Amino acid sequence: MKNPEFFPIGIGALSARTDCKIETIRYYERQGLLPDPPRSAGGHRLYKEDHLKRLTFIRRCRKLGFTMAQIRQLLGLVDEHQYSCEDIKALTMDHVAEIRQKIDHLERLEQALLQMAAECSGGSIPACPVIDALYRPLEESRHA
Repeated sequence: MKNPEFFPIGIGALSARTDCKIETIRYYERQGLLPDPPRSAGGHRLYKEDHLKRLTFIRRCRKLGFTMAQIRQLLGLVDEHQYSCEDIKALTMDHVAEIRQKIDHLERLEQALLQMAAECSGGSIPACPVIDALYRPLEESRHA
């Protein structure tokens, strides 16, 4: 006798177990990240434990900011058993470098906005240095 808590499970159960929307699961299938599951006689998707593990992997990668292309690359290495821990570490450190660049860019944006806000008295007069700065072409503006 099969325990209903185990596999195969339908897309609704997979969605609930992974906190992933059904449409997102279908999207990952269309993108080739999640293999198409077998179907029941009625045409319903029947997911196995491997689908759950793979979807968990994909979701974790997305939460860590990996792009779809990077996830595809990681899964390709895993699927083909063509990787070493050194390879995966290198890919991870490349991603860390990208994140650091984004953080640097965001910090520059923050500073530019803080400078613009500092020039604004916050009073009720309609003239506003922030609006003036936003209308200036980038090369003329002292801010980002």
